[in-house]
This record gives sequence, structure tokens and C-alpha cells, in this order.
Amino acid sequence: MSTSDPATQQRHADVLVVHASKGGGTAGIATLIADELRARGLRVDVTTAADAADGVSLAGYRAVVLGSALYARHWRRDAVRFLRRQAATLSSRRVWLFQSGPCGPDAARQAEQGMPEPARVKRLRERIQAGPPITFGGVLDPAAARGVGRWMARGELGGDYRDPERIRTWARTIAESLRSVEQADR
Repeated sequence: MSTSDPATQQRHADVLVVHASKGGGTAGIATLIADELRARGLRVDVTTAADAADGVSLAGYRAVVLGSALYARHWRRDAVRFLRRQAATLSSRRVWLFQSGPCGPDAARQAEQGMPEPARVKRLRERIQAGPPITFGGVLDPAAARGVGRWMARGELGGDYRDPERIRTWARTIAESLRSVEQADR
């Protein structure tokens, strides 16, 4: 089960993974993260930022992982809305952020170096005392792209530039961090 209803599962999960995805690439990253956290023995719920922004209680979750697709160097509105509306609660949780977007021949280098963090996201994440988002490569699928994206997907930017092993490695660091806090609390 990669997606569940957080309202019914929250009392049983350690981590809530929230994503804002337009074409499904960021949702795929969220699923990889959730699967890796589960493989490390954590209980995980996955939901969209749109669903989580309006009224999802974070009670019961020890940590939140939030990711958004980057479009024109901006996060999706529903991810920013989630950060803004849940800021008070997020400030008392462990929070990790990711963004996806670079595509094309230079995507791996851009992901490693990190894309610029949108100013609004930076202000909100500093308010909740979270670290800067990690950047992962994105997906630009010619079959699914619309508008200008369709034109871009037909060129050298088209394709899947996500690095599953890099994503899993990052998720393992989250699991290790949560385990070390758990052991320190004992």
C-alpha cells in the first residue's frame, strides 16, 4: 500500500510523506521514499499536498517528508500551502524537504548541486527549522506533457531523470536519523 488515508492511519504511522506532483514524477519519488522507509521498519503514510493542506492532523506523526515538483523555479501551490498552514505543527516535528525538476542531459549535475530554493519555501522552512530541500531529477514525459511542456518534452529535456538509488540513499538517511533519535529517547 503506497497511499493511504492519513486521517484513518495517523495514529499508527511514524512518518507522513506528502507530495505535490503535476505529471506524477514527484509522486513516484514520494513512493520510493515511503517504500525505503518501510523497508527500514517505519510505518509510513503517503498523501498529496492538496489533501494534506486542508485539515489533516499531524498528531501521531513523528516526522514529515514533503516534496514538490519545481516549475519555473517555484514549488507547486499546494505544497507551499501545506507548509504555511501546518507551520506551527511542523515546527515540533522532524521535517525533510525535497524538490524535483531538473531534466535533460545536465539533470544529474543540477540535482547534485541543487536547484535554487524558492524564496517563499525558504522563509517557511526556516520558520519550522527544517534544512534546505534536496533536489532530485525530474520527469518530462512526451506522452503526458501538455502545453509548453509538450514542446520541451520532445527535445533533449524529455525523459525520466530521477535517480532511484540516490532517492533511496536519502530515504535511508532519514530512517537512520529517526532511529538514532528513538534510541536516544530510550
